[in-house]
Amino acid sequence: MTTSKYPSYKDVPIPWVVSIPEHWDWKPVLGAASERDEDNKGMKEDNLLSLSYGNIVNKDINTSDGLLPESFETYQIVRPGDIVLRLTDLQNDKRSLRSALVTQTGIITSAYLALKPESIDPKYLGYLLRAYDVSKVFYSMGGGLRQSMKYGDIKRMPLVIPTKAEQLSIATFLDRETAKIDALIAEQQRLIELLQEKRQAVISHAVTKGLNPDVPMKDSGVEWLGEVPEHWSVVEARREIDFLTSGSRGWAEFYSDNGYLFLRIGNLTRDSIDLDLEDIQRVSPPDGAEGARTEVKEGDVLFSITAYLGSVAVVPEALERAYVSQHVCLARLNGKNLLPKWLANAVLSTSGRAYLEAESYGGTKIQLSLDDIKSFPLAFPPLEEQKIIIEHLQGSVAKLKSLRSDCEANIALLQERRSALISAAVTGQIDVRGLAEAEEEVA
Repeated sequence: MTTSKYPSYKDVPIPWVVSIPEHWDWKPVLGAASERDEDNKGMKEDNLLSLSYGNIVNKDINTSDGLLPESFETYQIVRPGDIVLRLTDLQNDKRSLRSALVTQTGIITSAYLALKPESIDPKYLGYLLRAYDVSKVFYSMGGGLRQSMKYGDIKRMPLVIPTKAEQLSIATFLDRETAKIDALIAEQQRLIELLQEKRQAVISHAVTKGLNPDVPMKDSGVEWLGEVPEHWSVVEARREIDFLTSGSRGWAEFYSDNGYLFLRIGNLTRDSIDLDLEDIQRVSPPDGAEGARTEVKEGDVLFSITAYLGSVAVVPEALERAYVSQHVCLARLNGKNLLPKWLANAVLSTSGRAYLEAESYGGTKIQLSLDDIKSFPLAFPPLEEQKIIIEHLQGSVAKLKSLRSDCEANIALLQERRSALISAAVTGQIDVRGLAEAEEEVA
């Protein structure tokens, strides 16, 4: 696809737009769109909508996070062609997409701002506000960061306004080109799913069947494990655990920027046995504090016991002093028959996750007890064979991880391309009029 620029440009008093085509205009939001302020008293509408990843999606009004139906009378009605903006939590969340075009009548939380386009094409406005969104325009408004904004805060925000015909051409062009990019992104996401399934299968086979396809098998006597190699041991985890505990409550009062590592569920990934230390909390517990018993040691296996069941990690060598939260279980093995990495991979396996999900309890917040961890069913070979299988497994998983990283990098590039294309088209940095019309003729 070859694009060209307009013949001439002019400067505009918009800090985030360098220039626009000479014949384009600009006006404040209030000159192009009003606020859609239509309440849902009396439950006039029950089609529940939500803003998710930059799209408006349907939700089940009967099972939406435990909300009672009468609470939806406080929601607002939105209609096709409206633009929804989530201008809340601006200080804490600078990554989420905050805008979306409405395509059906429904209700959405009144915490969001709904705009009703009047003298501007809804699709074009949707793309323009998306360009503003990804370039972080909203975060610099109002003399500094705000926790949230309403219509009164953005009504004088300047909008770039092409001719009506060009608005339609830009929207048509972007509909087509972003659909192509979205299809490529979907292909990469599907490949990631396949790689994840492959990874799960590799781990599951390694820790339940081993590497030798000709080894005699036996019934493990455990539903979750099925048949295992004849010479493997089949026991409950309690047989191999010396020390088992979960973190104590009350850590918040010990939070400290200069303290020790505080390992939470977020530090246990769901597809790796390595700790994720990118988002870390620190604590400074006083001597003799009850939580001191949860200080981790090299080789400890950490389990999530309240959410994201199946998340697990092995404490590596040379990790600085660290403690675990109340939502993390710490298991310290006796070292006689079982390697920590074998236990951790067993938790990641299909059979391991099946057991944890079956044993979990609770309503909206599932959890596991320490007894559930003690009863975890394990099959494993002698130590030397464990080492061989784990080394093989690490190599296989590393290759799959590398392929996944390639896919994620491709997705990031495609998303950048998508955002750049939208921004260039809606601000007139490229002239798409002929491109949109030529495609229609070909079709």
